[in-house]
Amino acid sequence: MGTAAGALVWASVTTSAAWAAQDAGETHAVDTGYVEPVRMADSGSAGEGGMDPHDEAEEHDEAEEHEEEDGHDEAAEHGGGSQHADDVLRNYYATYDERYGNGTGPEYAVQRLVQQRDITIPYDYISMLMRIPNAFGEGAACVLCHSSNTPQHSYRGLDLSTCEGIKRGAMEPPQRVIFEPGKASESRLRRHLRNNRMPFGVPFDAPTDTANIRAVKQWIDEGARDDDVFRQTVLPLFKDRTAFGGFQACTECHMSNQEPPSFHELDLTSYDGVMLGADAIAKAEEGLPPVRIVFPGDAEGSPLYQRLVENRMPAGIEPSENRDHPNLQILMQWIDQGAPCD
Repeated sequence: MGTAAGALVWASVTTSAAWAAQDAGETHAVDTGYVEPVRMADSGSAGEGGMDPHDEAEEHDEAEEHEEEDGHDEAAEHGGGSQHADDVLRNYYATYDERYGNGTGPEYAVQRLVQQRDITIPYDYISMLMRIPNAFGEGAACVLCHSSNTPQHSYRGLDLSTCEGIKRGAMEPPQRVIFEPGKASESRLRRHLRNNRMPFGVPFDAPTDTANIRAVKQWIDEGARDDDVFRQTVLPLFKDRTAFGGFQACTECHMSNQEPPSFHELDLTSYDGVMLGADAIAKAEEGLPPVRIVFPGDAEGSPLYQRLVENRMPAGIEPSENRDHPNLQILMQWIDQGAPCD
């Protein structure tokens, strides 16, 4: 890929007996035996323009500890801590816009040096990403869970340890590819590495076949009509904090077609809002239609259902982690280039 480009992406090092480089330029001993991401390039200005999601997650943890010391349980007072979760999301996106919107950070560097120049991505780099922890955010290496096409030995029968296995996809019935070469933006792989499961705060091991989730799926599969089923069963779920788990009701973040206050201009308080979809105003400015979240008759292909059941990978990743990690950009470029195995 070239020295300049390679030096700007993230790598991982074992920190059991190593010194981890910090954004502030300081070092400290780490004896946990875990693996943390560090930038391979000189990061003297890494702290400029805002904090990265890893730092933000640490501040979030410190804030929670401070609340516990004061004996203040915000979640108990407010029925699930929705305000706290909402603040985390808003602060993350504000910081992200401030940093990367001003042309700083590794994402911007990869965009300028790799994507705009259409640098050829070798499979060797993709293979490395599959094998190292923290490649796409803090978490285990992909091949820890996906190393064989045999479902008994590998989740979904997905083998990410070879190029052929990656392109073959998940072999557990129903068999499905995770991308089509040349179509990265439409891929299942991109979805799983980028999209957080909703509502915010749902544990990665929360069940995906609850009665409430099945009700949403059935409504979509049966045509997603504006009928009594929607009004009496489905719509109330979006307003219920306990419907799908997590910290808050869907409508606490998605309550109108305006942003702010609603994330992605998505309104889940009405049938018209649900069927209109997301980012209607933003897309209209680009001459594009809204992002549909419901495709009547096809729950599996509907983002509304996908977000209720699909976990972001790696398993357990914090939802505040950067969704446009530089390594994800590089992986998507490899797919758009045809996903060559040489």
